[in-house]
Amino acid sequence: MPSTFRRYQLQRGQGLAGLQLCELDDTALPPLQPDQVRLGMRAAALNYRDLMIASAGMPGEPAISPLSDGAGVVLEVGSTVQGWRPGDAVIANFYPQWIDGPLTEAKQQGALGNRGPGMLAESVVLPASALLAMPSTLSFAEAATLPCAGLVAWNALFVAGGARPGDTVLLLGTGGVSIWALQLAKAAGLRVLITSSSDAKLALARSLGADAGCNYLNTPDWAAWARAQTGGRGVDLVLETAGRATLGRSLAALRREGTLALVGGTSGWGGELDADAMIDGALRIVGVLVGSRAMAEDLVRFVEHSGLRPLIARRYAFEDAAQAYADLATAGQVGKLVIEIAPALTGTSP
Repeated sequence: MPSTFRRYQLQRGQGLAGLQLCELDDTALPPLQPDQVRLGMRAAALNYRDLMIASAGMPGEPAISPLSDGAGVVLEVGSTVQGWRPGDAVIANFYPQWIDGPLTEAKQQGALGNRGPGMLAESVVLPASALLAMPSTLSFAEAATLPCAGLVAWNALFVAGGARPGDTVLLLGTGGVSIWALQLAKAAGLRVLITSSSDAKLALARSLGADAGCNYLNTPDWAAWARAQTGGRGVDLVLETAGRATLGRSLAALRREGTLALVGGTSGWGGELDADAMIDGALRIVGVLVGSRAMAEDLVRFVEHSGLRPLIARRYAFEDAAQAYADLATAGQVGKLVIEIAPALTGTSP
């Protein structure tokens, strides 16, 4: 290990002003426990969650290490670690303690990029049990987009959402989760409808395989549009990412016994839920909270087998992380924003 390393710290409640690049000596690294692995990070990806974390909290709270999504190389392993060795290319699960099975309060602790370790650093220490082999078909930059956005989309579509080949799914907007869901759904044989406020973004979504797109500024009743696209039946599954502003229409777009997967609420929450419509339509709402390492392993296998490559909108140098945050806040991109931390030492190029 070098005598110094760099990592970002985020003082919560200050927005981008709270993001600082720090140079630390190696005494700042936690000692490696027997069951832990030290990683040299190669790339990290941003999510809307990271903007929320930067804005939330109160001045004076302890600084955190930001970003949950990253890919890197094993540098050192603890004395009891098996299955990993220096040079292995890996990603880490969003919830390090959620290996498999139902989510519990204990498994939910230590989410990366908040109260747990963050990926926006040159070196990170994690439990060996949290790691997964990076897909052999992806670069470090591409693999860095899997742990949050990729896994949320996978869980919402195929685990919580129960989608099967031939089903029709409605995606809202062209953010990171929606584009990941579009690519996964098409690779799995689903029909995809998607909305956006931009005709240019809809054209890009169609180039990625979307079957039909709707500009919701031109067609405010996009629920009726979605039902028309299915011959009046309604879609099988909606991935709800906006919250209060779209929830009512998302429910209206569903077929009887359809499923709405709640994955985010960028417009906030509140207002009344139409319980009568839910009962009459036998609709199902299911919350999606990223996923377990077992789900992530299924996602990795699917990505490798299908040859799917996630869409990266823009790449940034490590020193330009604040600009990546600022660009994410504009919501102008289609695909993921990735920060390249260091050149790859082994495996695929970044």
